Amino acid sequence: QVQLVESGGGLVQAGASLRLSCTASDRTFSSYGVGWFRQAPGKEREFVASIWWNGGYPNYADSVKGRFAISRDNAKNTVYLQMNSLTPEDTAVYSCAARRSPAASTWPPEYDYWGRGTQVTVSP
Repeated sequence: QVQLVESGGGLVQAGASLRLSCTASDRTFSSYGVGWFRQAPGKEREFVASIWWNGGYPNYADSVKGRFAISRDNAKNTVYLQMNSLTPEDTAVYSCAARRSPAASTWPPEYDYWGRGTQVTVSP
């Protein structure tokens, strides 16, 4: 069982940056596709970004394209989400997920492991 722990969330003003981290408990994580998802109050969970096991094929939701960047360091069992030019619309709980496949996905049911999430709040 792979455990995922997110960190790096917080309260920032619009225009600021944050870097989220997703750290796994098991080295098998390095062979898995990983995605970041977010859920705002009263809204459904939505895809944010994903990355394949080797750091290839980064994929982004249209709403974050050009502002967010996903990357990974398999030696550290960690995937990052660099978030720039944050807006209040980015306020949500951000969760990472890992999939027992080298490929990533935009669809939450295809992921096998989930972290508990980290809160990101962006004030106007």
